[in-house]
Amino acid sequence: MTDARAPRVVPYGDDAVLVELPGLAEVRALDDAVRAARATDPDAAGIVDQVPAARTLLLRVREDADPGALPVERWWAARSSRAAEADARDVTITVDYDGPDLADVARLTGLTVDEVVARHTGAQYTVAFGGFMAGFAYLVGLDPALRVPRLDSPRERVPAGSVAIADEFSAVYPAATPGGWRLLGRCEQTLFDVDREPPALLQPGTRVRFVAS
Repeated sequence: MTDARAPRVVPYGDDAVLVELPGLAEVRALDDAVRAARATDPDAAGIVDQVPAARTLLLRVREDADPGALPVERWWAARSSRAAEADARDVTITVDYDGPDLADVARLTGLTVDEVVARHTGAQYTVAFGGFMAGFAYLVGLDPALRVPRLDSPRERVPAGSVAIADEFSAVYPAATPGGWRLLGRCEQTLFDVDREPPALLQPGTRVRFVAS
């Protein structure tokens, strides 16, 4: 019987493959397996970078390596059956819920402002992947009742520390930037610091809780 969770490997340019998977749990399991293989054998089929996302894992290799020769099936078979959450870090982010879109989110969802805050703080989030800018983490686990679309017209400047939601994700803007997510509030934590190791506070797999200040 075919395993519906099995990876689908797609060529991605001359030096990479994109491994497509059903969801975040499978991505994290395979990502862990590849990292474990690279820790044991630094050469590990010539991999130089791996980038997990919500349903894909990008594997890049050296110029002299063949991405088509990557033993993805072997790594998939060797993935750990343990819960990835066991080794995850926990981060609590304190939020001042006074964002400019808070009332609008309440209107769109049919909730009160207090109910929006309660549902946002009541969920446990997991960092699925990073993107958009350094330190920006896409958090899954948002209460379905809070799913709202991005703004029709992005703001020219979103302040650093802004806590936001859009579609199925929540996030915190690590630096001032244009952005189209709906802003619920703001936090004081530094999300990205080049002098910190690792620089990004929120790494894939990190568990995140928001609490109201």
